[in-house]
Amino acid sequence: MSPVEKPRPAAASGAGAAVPRAVPSSTGPLLGEGERVRSVELGRLTLTVRSREPAREGLPPALFVHGLGGSSQNWTALMAELADTVDGEAVDLPGFGDSPPPDSGDYSVTGHTRAVIRYLDACGRAPVHLFGNSMGGAVATRIAAVRPDLVRTLTLVSPALPERLPQRTAVPTALLAVPGVARLFGRLTQDWTAERRTGEVLALCYGDPARVTPEGFAAAVEEYERRLRLPYFWDALSRSARGIVDAYTLGGQHSLWRQAERVLAPTLLVYGGRDQLVGFRMARRASAAFRESRLLALLEAGHVAMMEYPEAVGGAFRELLSDSGRLTHGVDDRNAAHTTPVSVKGD
Repeated sequence: MSPVEKPRPAAASGAGAAVPRAVPSSTGPLLGEGERVRSVELGRLTLTVRSREPAREGLPPALFVHGLGGSSQNWTALMAELADTVDGEAVDLPGFGDSPPPDSGDYSVTGHTRAVIRYLDACGRAPVHLFGNSMGGAVATRIAAVRPDLVRTLTLVSPALPERLPQRTAVPTALLAVPGVARLFGRLTQDWTAERRTGEVLALCYGDPARVTPEGFAAAVEEYERRLRLPYFWDALSRSARGIVDAYTLGGQHSLWRQAERVLAPTLLVYGGRDQLVGFRMARRASAAFRESRLLALLEAGHVAMMEYPEAVGGAFRELLSDSGRLTHGVDDRNAAHTTPVSVKGD
């Protein structure tokens, strides 16, 4: 396997500094109340960015990064919960949501990392409070490690960090990394109804799928069907899954665990007791790896706690801000002690 480069800012990549340019979004994304979506061109890279009006001016910026098969919509509930705390934006990674696939065809964790860094370097909002879920958690970890100047705090919800023995329930998702398996699965399930497809996804990701409202389920069905019609859907999914598997095998300075140890930003770790994709047992190792971290353990949550329990995740994030002093003072104390308070909550 070829070595992975350290992601670099756009100005140092030889392409010159990329300046965002708003262009109309043609795909008609689903919007939550108060949300807006814009497409941003960064040279040959185009990203779709979801945002909502903050409760007041002057709030610190935040950026939310989704996981494998997800989109910026995954953050709608938490963005609404934190509208009085941060000025939030959520990005669709290349090939997901409403962002077109990358010209380079690079769906590796480092490729997605470069895309987010390129946006942060161009948008003028950094440093941000950076959030990541699942694959987005791996991306956010890598950003915080290699570009600490871009990150104020780091919040990771079930981050996709390497596990020695993955859960059996996670194996089918990992198999998507095998060439041809994703399209084979698509053919084998082509007779499934849209409702069944969506139900299977929710059952995998939620601790309790019954928490999804009928309106939310209908919106999820509509969005899933839209994405299935995209010609690059299975390619983006399988190549990104392969990128996660490849990232798990890297050692040395490129190891995700080694990079977690390099993160300087105060970190909130969120793990779900019913997570079928990332083992709940990984919470202990992550708490030890991130030097200034705290843990929120939600025993009834699955893989997407920010969608299931946005109030709990939002409250823990506000505590992180309060304790670190960054919201009111902008303090950047890189020598703070490593603390790991644990909060365990049920339903």
